[in-house]
Amino acid sequence: MIYFDRVSKVYAGDTAALQDVSFSVEAGEFISIVGHSGAGKTTLVKMLLAQEKPTSGAVFFESINIHEVPPKRINDLRRKIGTVFQDFRLLPGRTAYENIAFAMEAAGRSEEDIHSDVPHVLELVDLGNKMSNFPGELSGGEQQRVAIARAIVNQPDVVIADEPTGNLDPVNTFEVVQILKKINDLGTTIVLTTHNKGVIDSLKKRVITMDRGKVIRDDREGKYIL
Repeated sequence: MIYFDRVSKVYAGDTAALQDVSFSVEAGEFISIVGHSGAGKTTLVKMLLAQEKPTSGAVFFESINIHEVPPKRINDLRRKIGTVFQDFRLLPGRTAYENIAFAMEAAGRSEEDIHSDVPHVLELVDLGNKMSNFPGELSGGEQQRVAIARAIVNQPDVVIADEPTGNLDPVNTFEVVQILKKINDLGTTIVLTTHNKGVIDSLKKRVITMDRGKVIRDDREGKYIL
């Protein structure tokens, strides 16, 4: 489904963010990408979202070279990828329901679909009783679960979770990880980036370890080893 083919990225000043990176992700996998700050994790995410272009090599999604997609079709590609960020990125003046509905409206979904699907995804993330709450009325963990619901409501093939537990305490971290596992069990591919050793060691899923722009380990049932 996803294939990085000898991808390198060099920024101005000869800073190599990625160096000859190659790996593939199969449909339905749960893969974690770990590494210290500056290892290249964020650049990988930006490559998948077509926010950065490789200096050399290519990134494929469903056999399509992401960086050869015409600009007018980029949004079609991105709709197949849901994204969850560390800082939630919810609209503060909209309720949990409205934040998720907004993502559906942007994708051109019908009012009927919105009324049907938003309550369903809120139940999936265990927030069915919080749909009328504004972000400021929710805990950090609840806000992140709304963000996850927003990421999956348009039924993407892949969810990228970029440091989703970075601002959360251990209890909320556990809940968010359990929800990501539930989404994966339903067939969605998960790509998780994290610094959290406890999360990685508990998952017992595939782990790619990066260091200074290079893939140094790729373990099928890995642990956090740095």
